[in-house]
Amino acid sequence: MSKALTRTDFEFKGQKSVYHGKVRDVYNINDELMVMVATDRISAFDVILPKGIPFKGQVLNQIAAKFLDATADICPNWKLATPDPMVTVGLKCEGFKVEMIIRGYLTGSAWREYKDGCRELCGVKLPEGMKENQKFPQPIITPTTKADEGHDENISKEEIISRGIVSKEDYELMEKYTRALFARGTEIAASKGLILVDTKYEFGKKDGKVYLIDEIHTPDSSRYFYAEGYKEKFEKGEPQKQLSKEFVRQWLIEHNFMGKEGQQVPEMTESYVDSVSDRYIELYQGIVGEKFVKEQAEDIAARIEKNVKNWLENNK
Repeated sequence: MSKALTRTDFEFKGQKSVYHGKVRDVYNINDELMVMVATDRISAFDVILPKGIPFKGQVLNQIAAKFLDATADICPNWKLATPDPMVTVGLKCEGFKVEMIIRGYLTGSAWREYKDGCRELCGVKLPEGMKENQKFPQPIITPTTKADEGHDENISKEEIISRGIVSKEDYELMEKYTRALFARGTEIAASKGLILVDTKYEFGKKDGKVYLIDEIHTPDSSRYFYAEGYKEKFEKGEPQKQLSKEFVRQWLIEHNFMGKEGQQVPEMTESYVDSVSDRYIELYQGIVGEKFVKEQAEDIAARIEKNVKNWLENNK
């Protein structure tokens, strides 16, 4: 079985702190740069699952790098370089405490709420009579608070501004960027025979300027349907063939796990872990439209440490 990187503990020159997120480990270099390592950890329902997925970090990092480059004309982003297939180095920004979620279709958690009678999501009114996986007349933005621990919570634009979480001016700029990024992502997906269903973006500020930060358009932060067969499946009320992490969530739901208290994560067998790894590689090839090249995985941590130290040394 291939190795998976589930934890890092690097010491880089100028390192001030490290933050271990659900999936990424972020190193602060001199309060100027961020070294973001996409580990092979996998999370669902805000819970980190017990086993890592080989090549998942490489898949996510390389997809995000390509989309950051492909959208740099729309808004400034934090990325400076990818010194390793699992690492992005970029500008350290002060992150806003909200995530901008944009939905083109009624699916996932939004559908679950709609089915239970909800007709307003994050202050956005939803039309009556919609079906699962139906396209919205216009994409809707449903922000959430960004929780340091536990679950993110839905919140409306009005509440974000009135509570002073983000200023009106910054929020409206983030909203404008979110719509433009989603439109570009939709175009790119369509060229690969895919539908970008929904996604999330994170933004931060540096020297008074708003930047797109973190990763974009990966299967961890986005949902894709295959365009072929979408209409027929929708009309028959059948599940859509999709490229996203939803297949992991569905597996957990089938095994009675949704991150609630008292629930146990089902056993992740070696064959299941390998099947998830294969799905992530399939996701990469579908989304990027290129063959995935597996990076050497003998000692992943040593490789990353060497590549990052070299980059930092050469870019003082």
